[in-house]
Amino acid sequence: MPPSRQGFLFGLTAYLLWGVFPLYFPLLEPAGAVEILAHRILWSLGISALLVLGLGRTRQFRALFGDRRVFLLLCLAAVVITSNWGTYIYGVTSGRVVETSLGYFINPLVTVLMGVLLLGERLRPLQWLAIAVGALACVVLTVDYGHPPWIALVLAFSFGTYGLAKKQAGAEAIESMALETMLLAPFAAAYLGWLVARGDSTFGTEGPGHALLLATTGLVTAVPLMCFGAAAIRVSMVTLGLMQYLAPILQFFLGIVYFHEEMSGGRWAGFGLVWVALAIFTVESIRHRRRVFRLTVEAASV
Repeated sequence: MPPSRQGFLFGLTAYLLWGVFPLYFPLLEPAGAVEILAHRILWSLGISALLVLGLGRTRQFRALFGDRRVFLLLCLAAVVITSNWGTYIYGVTSGRVVETSLGYFINPLVTVLMGVLLLGERLRPLQWLAIAVGALACVVLTVDYGHPPWIALVLAFSFGTYGLAKKQAGAEAIESMALETMLLAPFAAAYLGWLVARGDSTFGTEGPGHALLLATTGLVTAVPLMCFGAAAIRVSMVTLGLMQYLAPILQFFLGIVYFHEEMSGGRWAGFGLVWVALAIFTVESIRHRRRVFRLTVEAASV
């Protein structure tokens, strides 16, 4: 299977799983957002370590430490994915699922903009228009909320940075996941130890079912993240941007229909502008791809 097709399938799996995450995290109550985050880190390390050992990837894992540039990029990835995880958990558990979906709606635009600013990629006029409409949407939502949609903005920029760091590092998903969680594990373990010392830990005190659910945070986290990591090194930043629509659509639907979150007129207007921006961006990208494909075929036939 061609690498680009593999990347597409990996990305599709990741975004479908992320799309239904709002149904998962409320099951972990009464654990708080930071406790859930710490468990995500430690159990994800366990899963990725088992995969590295079981698949015989220890040599590739050690090689990540030998390349200073790759190692530093994965350190950056570890930092930004921690902020992304923590912000998302807080958003879902505090009843702001719709705003978390906004973060992933605007993430494709942020991802492409970062490709322009940091990688020197060039945008066409309609793509710039899509980004401008997306920026206007953020202004409208800021007015409606009374403050910038911080949860959405942190999610969009942290995940965009994560994708860029992973793409530049070029490390395979399993090894990089193991390294990232290994770097974060001491902080997570220290926090959980502090909770135990205070008597505030919910792991083991809320029954075996709760403990088992917390343990599954590793599997639930590692699978889509490794799928994303595998996609990030196989497809372009633009393709990643296009694929990201699925997760926020599912999250938005759950926020409105399942969690019954309120949507004011201003928020509908803001989201409407975001969807217009994404429609412009998507249509333009499809047309450009078709045009490039046609020119390639014509050139090959000469």
